[in-house]
Amino acid sequence: MLRTGRWAAIWSAATPRHLPKSAVLPRGYVNRGGVPDQVARETSDNSENPGAAGAPMIVDSVLGLSEPWVLHHGDVLAAPRAAFCLVGPKDAPVVAVLGGISAHRFLIAPDGWWPQVVGPHLGVDSSRFRILGIDYLGGLGASSTPGGESPGGPRFPPLSSFDQAEVLQRVAQHLGLRSLHAIVGASYGGMVALAFAARHPDSVDRIVIVSAADRAQVLSTAWRSVQRQIVREAIARGNGPAGLKLARALAMATYRSKAEFAVRFGGPPVRDAERFRFPVEGYLFARGDDYVQKYRAESFLALSESIDLHNVDASQVRTPATLVAVREDQLVPFDDMERLAARLAGPRQLVEINSIYGHDAFLKESAVLNPILRRALAETTP
Repeated sequence: MLRTGRWAAIWSAATPRHLPKSAVLPRGYVNRGGVPDQVARETSDNSENPGAAGAPMIVDSVLGLSEPWVLHHGDVLAAPRAAFCLVGPKDAPVVAVLGGISAHRFLIAPDGWWPQVVGPHLGVDSSRFRILGIDYLGGLGASSTPGGESPGGPRFPPLSSFDQAEVLQRVAQHLGLRSLHAIVGASYGGMVALAFAARHPDSVDRIVIVSAADRAQVLSTAWRSVQRQIVREAIARGNGPAGLKLARALAMATYRSKAEFAVRFGGPPVRDAERFRFPVEGYLFARGDDYVQKYRAESFLALSESIDLHNVDASQVRTPATLVAVREDQLVPFDDMERLAARLAGPRQLVEINSIYGHDAFLKESAVLNPILRRALAETTP
């Protein structure tokens, strides 16, 4: 196991093997969220000299998936589609980057959800790798998502981390990739990375898992179950956003650490004409208000449930793995990641960090994570 600042541990590895070179991407038409069956075209993100050598290439498209698309739990997804974005030097190795349930296919500034970690010369270096992001089934963006069902028709089906992994595999095949150099997955994305490595071991050379385990922790499921019930009851009353605001406020109390809350919100309550108001209330409900502007109640239900349905047999995962665990994480306790490391069948190292931000450390601790990710992506694969 590695602790931050101590880089003595290495892969428990054998002889290195050569990485396969990714195939050249197909050419066709640019599709920014439009017709699903369009083939993406490589475009140079260099307005002064589009043909300049080394200019990053961008593929942003929606892929129509084969029908019937049978999901992991046996349901059929109607009109399945998957949105993805690939950015980086044309012939560079590909690193897929996946985040929490609110993440989407855009990763790099100015529109990306992880701009302090993914980009030129950062932990996931977009000048060295091509960066692949997807919109989750059920989530934000242009992939298949709940909300378009006809009255009385079938509801959006339950989703598994294996379903998201299958989407990633189909996107990689569509792009002509023989293998991903790595998958970097944080939170829900780490669950998907584990599912991918279990299901498609020959299609990825290494995985980097931040704050995710092979199964959900029961206490975390308890918290999320209450959140989902709040949202369901609000939807039944015709006001899903109100329920989503409360669910997100409750979720924020689990994402961060008690140490941060004590420091930031430990002051006395203030009394107004109605009641006492505690300092932490304003923060929690402001975060709920902000979330409602960006996310839908139905998507929250689909992906929150998917987290709690997650269950991967870690003994079937032989892909080299770097695990990053946060001591203060309430949702994915350090002990859970220790047990995951013990169950994995392949080479692995466990990196321990401390952060007042708890589960949200992957969003807040870029200065700590960047060197860890840089090292993990540079490791020689056994």
